[in-house]
Amino acid sequence: MMSLIFLLIGFGIGIPLGIYLQNRKIKKAKESAKKIIESAKFEAEQIKRKQELEHKEYLLKLKQDFEKQTKEKRFELQNLERRLLQKEENLERRFNFLEEKEKQLNQKLNEILEKEKQVNKLKEKLVEVLNKEKEFLYKISNLTPQQAKEILLQKIENELKKEKALRLKQLEEEIKQTATKRAREILTLAMQKVCVDHTQETTISVVQLPSDEMKGRIIGREGRNIRTFEMLTGVDLVIDDTPETITISCFDPVRREIARVALEKLIQDGRIHPARIEEVVEKTKQEIYQQIIEAGKEVCLETGVHNLHPELIKLLGRLKFRTSFGQNALQHSKEVALLMGNLASELGLDAKIAKRIGLLHDIGKAVDHQIEGTHAQIGAELVKKFGESELVIQAIRSHHEETEPKNIYAVLAIIADAISATRPGARRETLESYIQRLQKLESIAKSFEGVQNCYAIQAGREIRVIVEPSKVSDQDAIILARQIKKKIEEETEYPGQIKITVIRETRAVEYAK
Repeated sequence: MMSLIFLLIGFGIGIPLGIYLQNRKIKKAKESAKKIIESAKFEAEQIKRKQELEHKEYLLKLKQDFEKQTKEKRFELQNLERRLLQKEENLERRFNFLEEKEKQLNQKLNEILEKEKQVNKLKEKLVEVLNKEKEFLYKISNLTPQQAKEILLQKIENELKKEKALRLKQLEEEIKQTATKRAREILTLAMQKVCVDHTQETTISVVQLPSDEMKGRIIGREGRNIRTFEMLTGVDLVIDDTPETITISCFDPVRREIARVALEKLIQDGRIHPARIEEVVEKTKQEIYQQIIEAGKEVCLETGVHNLHPELIKLLGRLKFRTSFGQNALQHSKEVALLMGNLASELGLDAKIAKRIGLLHDIGKAVDHQIEGTHAQIGAELVKKFGESELVIQAIRSHHEETEPKNIYAVLAIIADAISATRPGARRETLESYIQRLQKLESIAKSFEGVQNCYAIQAGREIRVIVEPSKVSDQDAIILARQIKKKIEEETEYPGQIKITVIRETRAVEYAK
């Protein structure tokens, strides 16, 4: 019963309390909702203000940009208007100038027309006068117009011939001077670019011995060693009283070189008997032949000549042991190749072909002791056999002018060969003949009466002749120069030309005391 009472009491108290608490929550919820609404209104107001501010700033910026663009356009329009005004002024000035010029031209044209009328009148009068003069001249000279015309044409023709001859002579002198100067420049440049050593060689080789006892060992019992050596190498050993020396004599340079190297090896080895001689000679031959091939390849590489037949390379290598008047044939061929290459470059020709011709021009000397004919002919046949072009063949065949040169490269080969061969000191006999030629030139000039002294200068290309002024007059000096020139042409042979200068000088000297 009590529990029921308490339950009713609790129920009666709980309901109002629940209602109170519920009302309180509703009140708090309303207050919270009011605050949220106020906050939302405030934020909306802030956002609205911010948007309005940004919109105003954007409008302001647009207004500024518009004003700026408007200002720039206005400035451009002003500049354009200014330029148009200037062009208008210029056109107006030019138009005025052209009007003035037109007036002046019209005035001059009128003057010219007036002058032309006057000239026509004068021309008519001149024609009348000339006709009268012609009739008068015909009456005086008794010549028809055709005869007078022929006489006049003949006179003009003679004058033109004389003028033509003088002009041709002048042009010839100018061409000679220009050609001589250009030729000297080309030759000088070509020679400056080439530097090849020259060595004097002979047809014998000398081998030094450690002692004279070695001579007996080389000769061998009853001469069997020396006979075997000479038979295998094809040379002659000269063993005389010269101490510690053996001379090898042979005109074939390759055989002589094989013999020299083999003999030096035998002397160094000390074992000298026929079997050993045969072994050493055979081994030396192989070495020398290898050297020949290497020498041929090396000179081709140095001169820039490629794609040669292997046999031609071997023949070039053989030239290393060949001499001509003491000048090494391979070095000579190399120098000619370089000279021809430089000359061809200066003249605008193919330097490769020129070098090829220069290198092969003396190839016939490698086998000229085996085949009949001159080395130029032999060389031409050899290069033809091994597939060289007709241009190369013709140039090699005519480089000593045995046949007429048929192309410019043949002429270059003649020039380069002469430069290499005639250079003082290049060849032993050339140096001697060079000195003899200078002496001969001086003796020819001194043989004339009135010559006081004579000097051959510029390697014999010029002679200075000093005469006695009391015996030779100025007119005699001219005659003397011609006489010396004629005698030199008759009695001597020389490359190029020789200048003869006769000097006559008169001095009057007094001393004041």
